[in-house]
Amino acid sequence: MSEDGSGNKIEETECGGVKVHPQPIEDPCRSNECCDMDIMKLFEIVSTLKLAYVQLQEAHIPYDPEKIKAADELVVAELEALCKTKRMYKEKQLTKVKLDSSRSDVLKAEIEVNEKMLQKLKSQVKAKESEIFCLQQELQDLHLRNAIMAEKIRQQSLKTNNVRVFDLKMFEDSFKAASKSIHDFAKPVISLMKASGWDLDLAANSIEAAVVYSKRCHKKYAFEAYIARRMFHRMSLESYNVDDIMKFDDPFDYLVYKPDSDFAKFCRKKYLLVVHPMMEASFFGNLDQRMFVSSGKNPRTPFYQIFAKMSKWIWILQGFASSIDPKAKIFVVNKGCKFSNISMESVEELSEGTSGNCEEQTSYKVEFMVMPGFRIGDTLLKSQVYVSRMN
Repeated sequence: MSEDGSGNKIEETECGGVKVHPQPIEDPCRSNECCDMDIMKLFEIVSTLKLAYVQLQEAHIPYDPEKIKAADELVVAELEALCKTKRMYKEKQLTKVKLDSSRSDVLKAEIEVNEKMLQKLKSQVKAKESEIFCLQQELQDLHLRNAIMAEKIRQQSLKTNNVRVFDLKMFEDSFKAASKSIHDFAKPVISLMKASGWDLDLAANSIEAAVVYSKRCHKKYAFEAYIARRMFHRMSLESYNVDDIMKFDDPFDYLVYKPDSDFAKFCRKKYLLVVHPMMEASFFGNLDQRMFVSSGKNPRTPFYQIFAKMSKWIWILQGFASSIDPKAKIFVVNKGCKFSNISMESVEELSEGTSGNCEEQTSYKVEFMVMPGFRIGDTLLKSQVYVSRMN
């Protein structure tokens, strides 16, 4: 607490570490009273000055030196009083300007403190959202790994001649996990494109041209299709042991453990194929991460860690398929062909009756493939496609 010049108490507050001193509020009535008194005084001086001037003129006719001198002194005195009033008025105006400036500075300081606090809160919210996203990913990976491990334990009894028999249920779970991991990686890619000022409509059209979308938000599937296409590019199914990488909840830990493994080489190769240099430069302002990957290393960044999780499931699919059936194949669906629910699955729900009526199926065509399918023996894992109704 402090006091102003009139003895009034003023409370000081503190905002964000900055002490704010409120200015005393002027009483408008009191201010008006002072102004009226100044004007009355000014009129009084002017009236007296006029009277002294009249007396000065009268002293000349008839000419009276004594009266002239007395009248002249009175005129000079009133002129000095007038000058003094003028100076007092200027000083009051200057004091008012300084007071207004001081109040403005206090308000600016408060605004700056509030803006800094707002930015800090925004940053904290963004950090929490990122943390929640990562925890959700870890939780899902744990659930899926537990299911696969439980299935592997069940398979222990099926060993014959030291050859492990892989259950199709495990492969189906891995297929679903791979599809979801592509979706999860596409989300931060799209977010970074938005933040970098990309034209998403133009970018989607450059991936899949002349596509009829039922909703504008469905253009996200074009980016997922681009990622899947790059991840499965020239993939040849070959049998190899995926037990090592399955032991790690976070595939990045495996990259640190075995930086020169085949999986690590697969990650680096696919990253350079999926993330275009122009894309990376617009996202991060440089190509440092790309140079790091090209040199045979694995950058510990959130973006690359999400990419590694996606690569893990693609890598597992490739190793699982041939282990179950040496004749396993990947099959794709071409743009423009008729939709068939025998070998295809729409990423968006179709109208009722489509799944059971062959005539209804012919009313849809494939705009593009989002996820390739797999044929393992007599089992078919459907390819995921985006379709539109045919004219």
